Amino acid sequence: MTRKPGRSVRGLLCVGLRNGGSWLLDYRYAVLAQVRGALARTHPDDFASGEAAPVLIIPGIYESWHFMRPLIQALHDAGHPVHVVTPLHTNRRPVVPSAEIVAEYLRDRELNRLVIVAHSKGGLIGKYLMTQLDPDDRVERMVAVSTPFSGSRYARYMPTPSLRAFAGTDPQLAALGADARLNDRIVSVFGRFDPHIPDGSILTGAENVRIDTGGHFRILSHPDTIRHVLAAAAR
Repeated sequence: MTRKPGRSVRGLLCVGLRNGGSWLLDYRYAVLAQVRGALARTHPDDFASGEAAPVLIIPGIYESWHFMRPLIQALHDAGHPVHVVTPLHTNRRPVVPSAEIVAEYLRDRELNRLVIVAHSKGGLIGKYLMTQLDPDDRVERMVAVSTPFSGSRYARYMPTPSLRAFAGTDPQLAALGADARLNDRIVSVFGRFDPHIPDGSILTGAENVRIDTGGHFRILSHPDTIRHVLAAAAR
């Protein structure tokens, strides 16, 4: 049966409006997270206690750990000691030196059987750490939310080198994407629409989980994201 053109146009319009609304709500989440970080009196050490598997948080670029506060709170409430690598600050360094900082953090605190929970660029840092800087297998698995494993077509137009590094043609990013040795220890969580990563976050060989929501940031507080993160941490 031939689809009527009018229905197709209406469908595209509905999708466009829905995605536009998701975009606005996404940036609302980002602004509130920045404000929350500036005003908060909580410290990462407040979440470092617990008897369950330890969890390491790696936020995305230009993000403080407060962006991931909903996940941090849920993990801590479930009994996981949650660690934040504060020397990363707002995560502006390239992937490799950032991963080296995280590796040093793990060694200094003698963390083992660790679960990484990362957002966006944090997932690239986590994967580099797992594949290149973890000879003692301290990291058991990673949950990466909205991570550009294959890059973003928008990155080439960005004004700073730190953002242009997310282009799919970047040699370092391409090499990291081609290294599939530990992909089966990664859970990639992403929404139906991401304004920053239009090509998605599917990682071959990983457990790929699509959440029915739009946005790059507010997916961090979605109940389904929290549920999948808790499940992965509890394995």
